[in-house]
Amino acid sequence: MQKIAKNLIDWYEKNKRDLPWRKTKNAYYIWISEIMLQQTRVEAVKVYYERFIQKLPTLEHLAKISEDDLLKLWEGLGYYSRVLNMQKTAKLLIAQGKKNLPCHKDELLRLPGIGKYTAGAILSIAFEKPNVAIDGNVYRVLGRYYAIADPISKGSTYSVYEKLMYKILPKQKSGEFVQSFMDLGSLICIPKNPKCNICPLRENCKAKQLNKVHMYPVKDKKKEKKIEERCVYLYIYKDKVAIQKRNNQGLLASMYEFPNECDTLCEIDIENRLLDQKISYQSVIEIGESKHVFSHVIWYMKGYCIRLKQPLKKYVWVTKKDLQEKYSIPSAFAYYCDFFYKL
Repeated sequence: MQKIAKNLIDWYEKNKRDLPWRKTKNAYYIWISEIMLQQTRVEAVKVYYERFIQKLPTLEHLAKISEDDLLKLWEGLGYYSRVLNMQKTAKLLIAQGKKNLPCHKDELLRLPGIGKYTAGAILSIAFEKPNVAIDGNVYRVLGRYYAIADPISKGSTYSVYEKLMYKILPKQKSGEFVQSFMDLGSLICIPKNPKCNICPLRENCKAKQLNKVHMYPVKDKKKEKKIEERCVYLYIYKDKVAIQKRNNQGLLASMYEFPNECDTLCEIDIENRLLDQKISYQSVIEIGESKHVFSHVIWYMKGYCIRLKQPLKKYVWVTKKDLQEKYSIPSAFAYYCDFFYKL
């Protein structure tokens, strides 16, 4: 057990990636990086991280920024509930008179958007407290090393990995230990075609010995994603387009979007609806199809450009400059944003 930790830390100290959030022990900055790294590639996060901490260098800045400005700052990273939970946490801590994140696990776990992994990463990296952080990299490295048969989708499997991690967790250098899994899983023990010949754990890796590396970690068959067919409407009045704000819960919470609905309509259907609602319009034109894949649902979209004679009061009307500088539109609507920019 001790040899595993030593091999990992020795390898990490020689091969660790040069990442901006590794140049600090500030818990706030490390927290930001860990939240950004969820579901997002490291290379993409680098630019966002630097820009974020420059704009919001302290917990107080994060608490005070407007929601719209915050979502604009996060635009492109996706999974927007992450940053909304970050602001909730910042407001809670500032209200309690704190200037940074707490250094106790139970306090961290009570904060919005902070689970076991993020809490473990903050405690080990920022505060050098012996804690584990179990993510996909850990599942892959340990799953292969021990040839663990339990499917990682089962809730009970987490405790299997957690017990193993605590058994090999060193009393010192816990931050390096946790980050060694991040780098080993990203650089060497990758999902496909792992580089077993240069892995520091290759000698006793059971999956390698069994020649079954690609079978671990064990995963259940993925559930099929829900399919939604949607119509997206670009209501145009003069040089402006209509947008609306989504509900503050659920998919794309609090984001701005082009008006859309689950339906399959054609130009005639839309024109009839406009006439029924006594909405004066100039033209209705189909502008193309687009697809966006979320974690649990796939949107198949068909867009329509509808030029109006009068703006509808229920929408927010914005120019191209407004969209670029003030309002955050989810990447799901990128095709239709591009269409508007080219008008």
